[in-house]
Amino acid sequence: MTSSQHRSRSSTYPAVDVVAVQRRTVSVLIVGQILGGIGIGCTVSIGAVMAANISGSDALSGTATTLSTLGAAASAIPLARLAQRLGRRRALTTGALLAATGSVVAIVAATLSSFPVLLLAFAFLGVGTAVNLQARFAATDLASPEHRGRDLSLVVWFTTIGAVLGPNLIGPGETIASTLQMPSLTGSFLIAVFAQLAAATVYLVALRPDPYLLSKSNATQNTDDVVPGAIRGRGPLVFAIGSIAISHAVMVSVMSMTPVHLINHGVTLTIIGLTISLHIAGMFALSPVFGWLSDKVGRVSTILMGQGLFAVSLPIVALGEDDPVLVTVGLVFLGLGWSASTVAGSALVADLVTGSARPKIQGRTDLFMNLAGAVGGAAAGVALVLIGYAGLAWAASVLVLVVVAGSLVVRSEVTRAAP
Repeated sequence: MTSSQHRSRSSTYPAVDVVAVQRRTVSVLIVGQILGGIGIGCTVSIGAVMAANISGSDALSGTATTLSTLGAAASAIPLARLAQRLGRRRALTTGALLAATGSVVAIVAATLSSFPVLLLAFAFLGVGTAVNLQARFAATDLASPEHRGRDLSLVVWFTTIGAVLGPNLIGPGETIASTLQMPSLTGSFLIAVFAQLAAATVYLVALRPDPYLLSKSNATQNTDDVVPGAIRGRGPLVFAIGSIAISHAVMVSVMSMTPVHLINHGVTLTIIGLTISLHIAGMFALSPVFGWLSDKVGRVSTILMGQGLFAVSLPIVALGEDDPVLVTVGLVFLGLGWSASTVAGSALVADLVTGSARPKIQGRTDLFMNLAGAVGGAAAGVALVLIGYAGLAWAASVLVLVVVAGSLVVRSEVTRAAP
């Protein structure tokens, strides 16, 4: 860095109270997560049903999740690069605006009964997921190492409010659609438009100073006494990213087919909305507990706890496939397993990567996470037709064993590499 660049950076961010800025940053991210969670929750629970209706095939219902996760994957690296170049504020704002665009395109697709246009809409909607994922990493930019899990999990937790509320807006959304003479199922997408626009406004106006840019500035020297851009352990980093990706694939594959499975068993949209809401509550409601555990008992131990919760969930879903209550219970445990694995895995990524390398590696983490979800969602639709809902749950169980085996290989190395 030249002396002029050094002076410019210092003048951009004069001496600040980093602890106070971190508290403000987490608060702003929480508000954005609530609004973004509403936008995602309004659409995720009804997307598979809309895809099946417009395409005329249950086998294609999984394309809703597939294209959403591909959209999240495709936008993960560009959003990370934008954050690296211009800061989290502009990256999160841009992503929320693209997600709002996706909801508009979905309404157009339903109006035209066009499946290709609907696939494009789902891809744009996936950007909203990428924004929510990047927000959890934004919470770690200024966090001290001993509180990374806590701060990250707090931001994840508040997604619960929006994500649980979102699916329960299906009924009001249908009322809005009927009043405005819009196509069936599009009212939820209209609600999502306004939720994502509100989230974009919050990020643009309130996320100042930018946490990532401030963490880079000469004024903070932040939390790491290491060379900027260092990776502390490549083996543990591969495990951390892999555990996040595989856990996401397990969750997405089962969750995405649940609405279609329940509809085929005559369950109403209201009950389906409640089921998905409880699942999402499982994904987010206990994230502060898992964040605290990952700080106190270790990242790998908490990841293994998540796999244990999957091991409870999947047999319940498989053996209770004909009982909506048991399916709901299984989905709650599925969400809890995802939460423990994702919170601890994300904190481990933040531990192992420092300085300017963080946004890049975090972007790659979200890329692999969403690619795994896309594969899981695509395979789940076919599996539902070929081996049924129970067969899908048993097949997902194999992936749990992969993460457990990986933890045994790298556990000692993680202990040495993590701060």
